[in-house]
Amino acid sequence: MMAKTNTKKKHFKRSKGDIVFNVINITFFTLFTIICIFPFYYLFINTISNNDLVGMNMITLWPQGIHFDNYIALKDVNDFGNAVLVTVSRTIIGTALMVITSAFAGYLTTKKQMWHRSLWYRGLVVTMYFNAGMIPWYLNMLGLGLTDNYLGYILPGLVSPYNIILVKTYIESIPASLEESATIDGASTMQTFNQIIVPLAKPILATIAVFGAVANWNSLQDSLILMSNSPQLYTMQHRLWVYLNSSSNLAAAMQSGGAVSSGMLNSKVIKYTISMVTIIPIMLVYPFMQRYFEEGIMLGAVKG
Repeated sequence: MMAKTNTKKKHFKRSKGDIVFNVINITFFTLFTIICIFPFYYLFINTISNNDLVGMNMITLWPQGIHFDNYIALKDVNDFGNAVLVTVSRTIIGTALMVITSAFAGYLTTKKQMWHRSLWYRGLVVTMYFNAGMIPWYLNMLGLGLTDNYLGYILPGLVSPYNIILVKTYIESIPASLEESATIDGASTMQTFNQIIVPLAKPILATIAVFGAVANWNSLQDSLILMSNSPQLYTMQHRLWVYLNSSSNLAAAMQSGGAVSSGMLNSKVIKYTISMVTIIPIMLVYPFMQRYFEEGIMLGAVKG
């Protein structure tokens, strides 16, 4: 007869110090999470609550008189739809092209046969620490004809030194034997890049895509400076900045559309609503990219 083995799991008794530490740790991070989430929650409940109550600061923890008329009313504001279209298009196009150029440039800087590879790479890094300033930047953009031009949103963001460095570092962590095997099998450089490097580098490419999408979506400065004479090219952030500086006019525009009854709007409701409009898309996209983001940023930062 086979001896019965003891299958009972061993339980390790935690000391009082461990228990106290865990309680403090969980309490701290729970409170920290609440502190981070509450501002967004507060904005949201104020945008869907009765506007009169919001104006009297009576909405604190729970929404009252729930409605979504404030969001619906934005479609009746002149040029707001066009601003959303400009922002969405520049976010999609700008991010896609930035990821492609960063992937190519990062891959090239890992190739020892690249002409003066270290010189080009160091020159790329230098640009992260030295900046000519706002006025030279504007004069440069003016000379290139990128003022009052949609390409002013796209072309300057194609090359991002920080993202290129992340891609380069990540690609260097991929075993060189994979590329060598592809070369022996007769694969060209582009075939190796497309069929081996890109699939394996998806985490870091997703990471820089998040960086690029957030930067393009939230960008205000380039629209404010470069598109001053072209209101049709204003981004949503620029358009909302204009609205925030003339909230009374915006209230009249929203009321004239009939989506919100007269007398219900105030500057506070308007500021809360347009702030949420800029936040919601990124909050919806980020959870789907978080898995790639965490993996990419950790692996891409292992080596310099």
